[in-house]
Amino acid sequence: MSRPLLRVAVPNKGSLSESAAEMLREAGYRQRSDTKELVLVDEANGVEFFYLRPRDIATYVGEGTLDCGITGRDMLLDSGAAADEVMPLGFGASRFRFAAPAGRELTVADLQGLRVATSYPGLVRAHLAEAGVEARLIRLDGAVESAIRLGVADVIADVVETGTTLRQAGLALFGEPILLSEAIVIRRSEAAEPEGLSTLQRRLQGVLVARNYVMLDYDVSAEALEHATGLTPGFESPTVSPLAREGWYAVRAMVRRSEAQTIMDDLWEVGARAILVTDIAACRL
Repeated sequence: MSRPLLRVAVPNKGSLSESAAEMLREAGYRQRSDTKELVLVDEANGVEFFYLRPRDIATYVGEGTLDCGITGRDMLLDSGAAADEVMPLGFGASRFRFAAPAGRELTVADLQGLRVATSYPGLVRAHLAEAGVEARLIRLDGAVESAIRLGVADVIADVVETGTTLRQAGLALFGEPILLSEAIVIRRSEAAEPEGLSTLQRRLQGVLVARNYVMLDYDVSAEALEHATGLTPGFESPTVSPLAREGWYAVRAMVRRSEAQTIMDDLWEVGARAILVTDIAACRL
């Protein structure tokens, strides 16, 4: 008897869609070639993908209709769905902030009784409640930055990337970020772990490691070995092998991609040679 397919929700459009599909492909899963496809069965990997609006994914997962999904942390928290974050995915990063007309000095406490326009009323309501503030929330589906100029709201709460759009609208940020969001994997709260979810997580984690780390190889003398391996400790420990050249060793270790060039410079200074960096296609740690 064949095992049940893991039912996974994937964003069908928006900023998360393309990156989610790319990551799943890197993890070895089939993905749709036609954006009109709503369902794709990857029988070989035991997964069935459902392409849904990112805002709806938490609801489907929370209701138990689907086993897990990829959505934004902001959308999960705004939904109020009975779903939990399983793991962050390292893309789709954004900040959620309050903004008001430039020159108006406000704090979160000053929002008491004011009108706040937002596309994420659930998220903002929870944040204000935690701060002990009651405000009137105005829900808008888009162009939130125009709400103040049009007289609909006194303050807005919105996703901020560069802040350029807000400045062009004559607005300035205030207060600490309401939320730092990114793409995440979610599953239903207080439910047994779906069969196949752990495999999906390991594969996605392998993609994250492959994106963020490289393999570093170099040759080093016995005298400099301890210093060199201190620079490249690897995940558990570096691989050290004796060379045919007396008193020399070959070393292999994983290092962060962002630090690779600096580490190569430091290795050269301590006497390492034949320093090579190679990409990692996939891994399991």
